[in-house]
Parts: sequence; C-alpha cells; structure tokens
Amino acid sequence: MLDSSNQKYPPLPLIQTWIWMMTQSGTPEIQEKGQSNLIASFGSLAKANEYLMEQNQK
Repeated sequence: MLDSSNQKYPPLPLIQTWIWMMTQSGTPEIQEKGQSNLIASFGSLAKANEYLMEQNQK
C-alpha cells in the first residue's frame, strides 16, 4: 500500500487527464506522453493505479 501522506503526487485531475491521454486520445504520441507522465510521477503504472484506488476509497 502506498503511503501517500509522505509523498507528493500530482493533483487528481491531472492524473485523470494523463490516464485519458493514455487510454482514449487515439494519438500514439499523446498516449506515450500520458504514460510517461504517470511513470515519472509514480515510478510505475501499477503504483499509479494503486494510488487511484486509494483515492476512490476516500
């Protein structure tokens, strides 16, 4: 489980934008940029997903 209290993550709307870019933009360059932003912020897509799951439980 991520300890989000000790780490600074981007605002949730920005994360959601990156996810949209990655999954629904339909443009390979935009998809790559969304994915690379998530990985740069969280270290992996799995950790980004875990963070989002925690946010949805709040």
